[in-house]
Parts: sequence; structure tokens; C-alpha cells
Amino acid sequence: MNSKVDRFLDKAGKWKDEMTLLREIILDITELDEDYKWMHPCYTLQGKNIVLIHAFKEYCALLFHKGALLKDPLSILIQQTENVQSARQIRFTTIDQIKKQASIIKDYIREAVEIEESGEKVVLKKTSDYSVPEEFQKRLDENEVLKKAFSALTPGRQRAYLFHFSQPKQSKTRETRVEKYLPKILDGKGMDD
Repeated sequence: MNSKVDRFLDKAGKWKDEMTLLREIILDITELDEDYKWMHPCYTLQGKNIVLIHAFKEYCALLFHKGALLKDPLSILIQQTENVQSARQIRFTTIDQIKKQASIIKDYIREAVEIEESGEKVVLKKTSDYSVPEEFQKRLDENEVLKKAFSALTPGRQRAYLFHFSQPKQSKTRETRVEKYLPKILDGKGMDD
């Protein structure tokens, strides 16, 4: 047991009992180590992330880092957003749900451990799989310095920008977003840097 997780649960509000029970269920699977990452309890196998406990306004959840690879025979895994490629959640809104599904939760965790032990990886979309909105492409074509700066960004930062620029339906909004982030791209920074 990790003292940081103890402190996290001591301070937890609405989902304290549910997250405490999830912790007990996970710790019953002895090969997992308890860690504290991203300000949440995280359970690892030889340093590799397996499952994370987290809470939101409407639910608490277990987040499986390679959830896309789980078989999910009960169709209980949820993809948080369409852009999440690897992780999947099991969501809970009551402690009774967790109690009733304890053995199922353990089965999903054991499968996640097996996947990690096998070395299997989630095949992620490449940057080239993302479309470049015409408003940004025009800027890249007109400005060689911008083009080089964008190419020098990490693939993750490139994907984040392309996704963000592509979201608005209106060209004017896409153009505004591109304009706003040009200085960051030129400085070699990601959107949140």
C-alpha cells in the first residue's frame, strides 16, 4: 500500500467509499504494485501501468491503460472520447455496482495483466493518419519556418494540434485556432506547454 494513495483517499469526497473498495479489489491481485501517478491511484506490473482509479462528477472509474486490447465479453468498457486510442474505463455510480461486479473486475484486471506480460501493444494512429485542415496547410505552404517548426515537434504534439485545428465546423473558427497557436508552434511548444 502506498501512503500517497492513503492521503488521496482520506481527502476524497463523493466517491471515497467506492474508490476505497476498488482499491481493495485491485490489491487482492497480489502481483500489482500500488503507485500514485497523475494525482490518482495507479496499479502497475514491473513499472508498467495496468489500471488507474479515478473519479469524475457523475461517476468513478477504473481506467485500463491498454483497455482497447481487452476482450470485454460483457461490453462494459467505455471509450472516454472518440480520440482516446488505447485506454478504456469501467464506470460505477454506486458502491453496490462495485460489490456485485467484484469478480468481473478482477477478471478484467487479470486479463490486463496477461496482456502486459505478453508484451502486446495497442496500434496507435500515426500523425500521417490525421488530416491537416486546409487553413493550417495554407500556412505551412506559405511559411517554411513554420513548416520546419511543426515538423520538429514530437508526433504527439503534432497530433494534438491537428486534432484541435480540425474540430470546428466553420473555417473562420479553424483559422482563429491556427492563428492563436502559431507562436507556440514556432517556439517548439505543445498546446499546453
